[in-house]
Amino acid sequence: MVSPTTARAADIDCKLTYKLDGWSFIYKQTSGKGTVTCDNGQSIPVHVSAKAVGLTAGKWQIDNGKGRFTDVHSINDVLGRYVQASANAGIVKSGEAQVLTKGPVSLALAGGGEGINLGVDVGAFKIERGR
Repeated sequence: MVSPTTARAADIDCKLTYKLDGWSFIYKQTSGKGTVTCDNGQSIPVHVSAKAVGLTAGKWQIDNGKGRFTDVHSINDVLGRYVQASANAGIVKSGEAQVLTKGPVSLALAGGGEGINLGVDVGAFKIERGR
């Protein structure tokens, strides 16, 4: 049996840097590229995307997005579909900040960019291995 101390020691610190753009009019679609880097020296390019529905409209881009994962034991733990709910507003300068979950793994996102957006939506944020 693994003790809680041993399990915590197995956690690795992984971060996401990304750039994406998107649009919405009731249906929200966002996509882009990024890199996941972990403190154990592993790194992978990734494709990020989000699809959601809600009361939302706009077009935007995030140029310098950053994310931090929690409860990661392998770099592969970061891949997959995260539950997303967001509220956003911006004119000219656009931004995002949200916390997403996928089982025990959580991802806190923050980023800034440009565009016009206003709304509330619920959907999924997906991270896939890039090329």
